[in-house]
Amino acid sequence: MYTFFFVGTAGAGKSSLAGAFQKWMDIQKYDSIIVNLDPGAEVLKYTPDIDIREWIDLEEIMREHELGPNGAQIVAADMLAMNIPDVSDLIEKYGAEYVIIDTPGQIELFAFREASKLVADGLSSGLAVLVYLLDPALAKTPAGFISLLMLGATIQYRFRYPIINVLSKCDLLTMEEIERITAWSEEPYRLYDAITRDMRVTDELVVNTEFFKSLETIGVFSKVVPTSSIDLTGMEDIFNAVQEAYMGGEDIT
Repeated sequence: MYTFFFVGTAGAGKSSLAGAFQKWMDIQKYDSIIVNLDPGAEVLKYTPDIDIREWIDLEEIMREHELGPNGAQIVAADMLAMNIPDVSDLIEKYGAEYVIIDTPGQIELFAFREASKLVADGLSSGLAVLVYLLDPALAKTPAGFISLLMLGATIQYRFRYPIINVLSKCDLLTMEEIERITAWSEEPYRLYDAITRDMRVTDELVVNTEFFKSLETIGVFSKVVPTSSIDLTGMEDIFNAVQEAYMGGEDIT
């Protein structure tokens, strides 16, 4: 069993892309299921095979604990860990070869809770990849791109799974913007040039260049894959990520 965890900042388009990926998998006739782990999701762009909302009711948590939406989300995140054995059992009963996990909208509630690694490991056989979405609104500026890479590196450090960086909603960007962002990821010196170009020596420049050097040192620069949940751009690249991570690029179908 191979597991794809779709992670990213709120509004990056995780649910849409996860749903689009399952649609692509269905078209290719791959055996897959999709799991919703966001108890706060009001509307989904897909029909989940397994839905955490069957175990966790955010409105009920708010009433019982007299909490607002944010507080209820935190409680729900901890409850998620307690329900993982049941979710895992259902996943096993489906017996699908590929499992698509749509993680909670607020990334900190999935990636940075104490039980985060236990949740992830409990839902996979260890053969998992992180599909990390880069929000195009942030990714199109040098500082925003660096910030997203730093967050992605932190998430990968937490989970210790292979990661594929994907540029979500690429249909909202011009071709020039897409080419610039992918060039930053494949040829880091272009990003460095973009950081330093036309900037005086300021605290901001110093911070940005130091962040850049740190990212280069730990080796987080890798190809960013443009994706679109509308026309299914990039879906094959996401699928290939698990092959490259665990099978040396050989076809695992």
